[in-house]
Amino acid sequence: MAQAAAQADKSPVVSITGLHKSFGELEVLKGISFSAREGEVVSLIGSSGSGKSTLLRCINMLEVPDRGTVMIDGEEIALRGAGSRRHIADEGQIRRIRSELGMVFQSFNLWAHMTILENVMEAPLIVQRRQRAEVEQQALETLDKVGIRDKAGSYPNQLSGGQQQRAAIARALCINPRVMLFDEPTSALDPELQVEVLRVIKVLADEGRTMILVTHDMDFARSISDRVIFLHQGLIEEEGAPEEVFGATKSARLKQFLNASHHP
Repeated sequence: MAQAAAQADKSPVVSITGLHKSFGELEVLKGISFSAREGEVVSLIGSSGSGKSTLLRCINMLEVPDRGTVMIDGEEIALRGAGSRRHIADEGQIRRIRSELGMVFQSFNLWAHMTILENVMEAPLIVQRRQRAEVEQQALETLDKVGIRDKAGSYPNQLSGGQQQRAAIARALCINPRVMLFDEPTSALDPELQVEVLRVIKVLADEGRTMILVTHDMDFARSISDRVIFLHQGLIEEEGAPEEVFGATKSARLKQFLNASHHP
């Protein structure tokens, strides 16, 4: 998009090299390398089981890759061991890095016993140890940005699914993340509720935030992304600007996938 030329000069915020991940006999990622630069929006698309969510979860080490490296802002995440025994080497480092990665899941993962405001404030207070007054002000401003400031005193079960997902986005934003990671943020929502969540994500993209999204919504991926990556059976089959991936598709598998996406 318009920012693409400027981004080319910027160093990667997220850089992944040679990522492999298996679950038992099933090899889900088979050697993936890609990066996301400052202010870039990268969408990961592909059929169910192609490795999209696993790849996203490897970025913040919710899944530890069997091989390969993950770098955030030029700092490699330290891992020890090999294969299925590979593990995080430095808990302090991963806590610090995770505090710079905002993650939004399919299911909203809000604490049921806390108000929306308390949910949004928790990580800045507990993990980042910031001042309560400053955090509360930012939390209210963030809830305002996602359009649910009036729900600050409500509990998650009092909100619609779309409102809960917007609260989850506010919670991720309130840590001032370097990167936002979205794992199918609208897949658990009814179509009319999807629209309000997609509108919020579009606002964040327009602000120039670095974002990596797993999405099944091709129209949204086309409208929001600087770059689209199509995964097929654990490998990158095709990647490029949205107009290339959607408008001048090279791969037969991607053509088939896009046809199926538009004609379920």
